[in-house]
Amino acid sequence: MTPNRSNNYCCGGGGGFLQSGYKDERLSYGRLKDEQIQATGATYCIAGCHNCHAQIHELSEHYGGHYNVVHLWTLICLSLGVLGPNEREYLGDDLKEVNVFHPETAM
Repeated sequence: MTPNRSNNYCCGGGGGFLQSGYKDERLSYGRLKDEQIQATGATYCIAGCHNCHAQIHELSEHYGGHYNVVHLWTLICLSLGVLGPNEREYLGDDLKEVNVFHPETAM
């Protein structure tokens, strides 16, 4: 994304703002992050923080981004083959049934 690293945009959900009750202001502030994500054309956004995940997911729905937001640990567990069925909620249809590692065939 551009800008990135220390110049990246905040999603607007951190620091307690996600639970502050100021939803309209939070979504308005997060618009810049949503536009940044949509400009990439990506179908997935990886969030390392729960607040960012919840905020970005809501931004995608609110502004019609239609990109999936996943936790980093979700992708790690998916690649290890240990992601449970109930942990696939935020995966797109392209990944919901993927099992990358099959322990029963690894021997």
